[in-house]
Amino acid sequence: MSALTLDAAKSLSITVVIVFLVGSLAAAWMMKTIMQKVVVIAVLLLLAFSVYSQRTSLQDCADKVQGNFTRDGTSVTVTDTECSFFGAKVTITDPRTE
Repeated sequence: MSALTLDAAKSLSITVVIVFLVGSLAAAWMMKTIMQKVVVIAVLLLLAFSVYSQRTSLQDCADKVQGNFTRDGTSVTVTDTECSFFGAKVTITDPRTE
């Protein structure tokens, strides 16, 4: 078993501190880019889920418009249809008026 002198221990400790500092900087840089990627992926997945969940609302709206057109197909009454998309009310005008 070899003995460690005081000077060798000081030199070794300085080397270890430098290695830890470089390692911590590298880890911080890597974690920053990994976290950025994770955040971007999470935001894009959330947006994709939101749009995907709104397709039911769009289908319901299309069914309403078609129902209004079918119901008033022989009438001259103009029927507008109100739908909700992402919580906002959207009014779809009767296409026969154009």
